[in-house]
Amino acid sequence: MSPTLVEALNEQMNFEFYSSHVYLAMASYCESQDYDGFAKFFFGHADEEREHGMKIYQYLQDRGEQAIFTGFENPNNVYESVLDACEQALEHEKVVTSRFYNLSEIADSEKEYTTTTFLKWFLTEQVEEESLFESVVQKLRRIKDDEGALFVYDMKIGKEETE
Repeated sequence: MSPTLVEALNEQMNFEFYSSHVYLAMASYCESQDYDGFAKFFFGHADEEREHGMKIYQYLQDRGEQAIFTGFENPNNVYESVLDACEQALEHEKVVTSRFYNLSEIADSEKEYTTTTFLKWFLTEQVEEESLFESVVQKLRRIKDDEGALFVYDMKIGKEETE
């Protein structure tokens, strides 16, 4: 792989670990507001993002390249509501998708077909992630200020995360 592609993969690996921290911050906010179901939902996504980072790590190692770990900026820890956190999560997933598009363009331009195949899994995953967060946001917008409905949805989303 070219140094450009290796660097881009390392950047994405670190962004996946950053994404895990983003979701940990959202989980902490939700738990501090007694939305335990949403906290569990975000903890699950934090674990998933860490797994994605490790998947890229292993790919780099399997290709004979060193995974380079870097620091990252602090995630946002302040949210106006569960809806705000979920809207920000949706926007974050859109950024992740665009980053995988850029990685795919690099791999395609370099005719690095093994990497192109590897990245397709992430692109498919991003369709699922954006769809999931879009659905959660739409439901929360319908709930608006109905605390009873939010309480029920909080319990439901927490159970879905464990299934």
